[in-house]
Amino acid sequence: MPCVLLVEDEPAIAETVLYALRADGFDARHCLTGGEAIRAARQERFDLAIVDVGLPDISGFALCRELRRARDLPVIFLTAQSAEADRILGLEIGADDYVTKPFSPRELVARVRAVLRRTSAASGADAATPVFQHDAEGKRIRHRGDLLDLTRYEYGLLAALLQRPGAVLSRAQLMDRVWSDALDSGDRTVDSHIKTLRAKLRAAAGIDPIRTHRGLGYSLDPD
Repeated sequence: MPCVLLVEDEPAIAETVLYALRADGFDARHCLTGGEAIRAARQERFDLAIVDVGLPDISGFALCRELRRARDLPVIFLTAQSAEADRILGLEIGADDYVTKPFSPRELVARVRAVLRRTSAASGADAATPVFQHDAEGKRIRHRGDLLDLTRYEYGLLAALLQRPGAVLSRAQLMDRVWSDALDSGDRTVDSHIKTLRAKLRAAAGIDPIRTHRGLGYSLDPD
């Protein structure tokens, strides 16, 4: 049974969404604030988070970054803001979907199922493709059995892309995952390390599976 984390500070909306999720077979946990959600994510493993952008203690965008520091959690944003800039910002930092209030709870549940299908398919593709072998505990990546000689940040980039093959990760997402302890780094840092990573993959394995999506970010070919 997939477990969904709902972060919504309006009790009436939360109750409606929780009822719809549970009626459709989901396990669901509700948090009123971002701080409560961060604590819950440390104690439980959720399959997806539904996050209100306008939380009382932290913005939904900032909460999304915090939730994704530990793992690549799918996120759907809820917001009363319909401005295009807000939607773009949400998608750029890695939202899997964006729902504007007022909304239909049944439609939201359908979107939850759609996001979970997409992420499950991406994970399955990664598991079924033996081209790369990722030893997360040892922080090592092999290509067809051969160990790749990667720097710390090159490893972090490739590991992040391997988590969701085929999905486009923005520079902001990659910065959050790989350079979370280097706040003075910028977007060009990502680009320069992608360049050296590509060069090493071509030299060591004769491949260049990283794709550039102009204005969006980077992805890794699933095959």
